[in-house]
Amino acid sequence: QVQLVESGGGLVQAGGSLRLSCVASGTIFSINAMGWYRQAPGKQRELVAVETISGSTNYADSVKGRFTISRDNAGNTVYLQMNSLKPEDTAVYYCNADIQPWRGPKVYDYWGQGTQVTVSS
Repeated sequence: QVQLVESGGGLVQAGGSLRLSCVASGTIFSINAMGWYRQAPGKQRELVAVETISGSTNYADSVKGRFTISRDNAGNTVYLQMNSLKPEDTAVYYCNADIQPWRGPKVYDYWGQGTQVTVSS
């Protein structure tokens, strides 16, 4: 059993900052990648940022230069530092992880419960 627990969402004015955190716990052999997605009302869920086990990162064009993804040394916590927030960043943000629960080829996709980020103009 694997759980992803997010924290750090909230209400902020445009131009402000927030930091999201996500901790993975449970039966974990390896975490191949961790990242963040978001879903605004009436829109599809979209990738925000992802970091692989090798340390490579990928960002949505809309957040490049404003958001930074990082992981702790243990590799089971991922952060999303969000600066210069805009009203269009308002969404539910979901943590995602590709995890090998045990040694072997199987990799499973896990999601957190989501945390609301609201940016007021």
